[in-house]
Amino acid sequence: MVWKGLALYTNSESPIVVVLSGSMEPAFYRGDLLFLAMPDEPVRVGDICVFKIPGRDVPIVHRVIKLHDERKTGTQYILTKGDNNQVDDRGLYNPGQQWIHQEDIVGKVKGFLPYVGMITIIMNDYPQLKYALIGFLGLYMLINRE
Repeated sequence: MVWKGLALYTNSESPIVVVLSGSMEPAFYRGDLLFLAMPDEPVRVGDICVFKIPGRDVPIVHRVIKLHDERKTGTQYILTKGDNNQVDDRGLYNPGQQWIHQEDIVGKVKGFLPYVGMITIIMNDYPQLKYALIGFLGLYMLINRE
């Protein structure tokens, strides 16, 4: 319920994400927890956005480096790049795709907590640890009678 409330408040389907790679260093490091919002104003060059490529599950956190607005249709074409990457993200987009669009944006970064998301990364990298933690918590609940 809290997640859905945050999603409504921030107007973002995913109000909190974890940075999974070092592509945005030194702005954000692997494991940083990002807070997102989808403001009413359009995306601008320099904004750090989280976007999803159609057909892929993992969102990407990168900076907007170039915009192109088509006057006839009002469509905004967005090009992104990780701060720590040498080239733009066209290699990450789907084959033949040169730009992303506003509907691909999940949210703009509004704040972050450094390294708080490392717990999520560790749990995904070492699933045995996740099961051990769940087992420990279950055992603790059975033993503790308060």
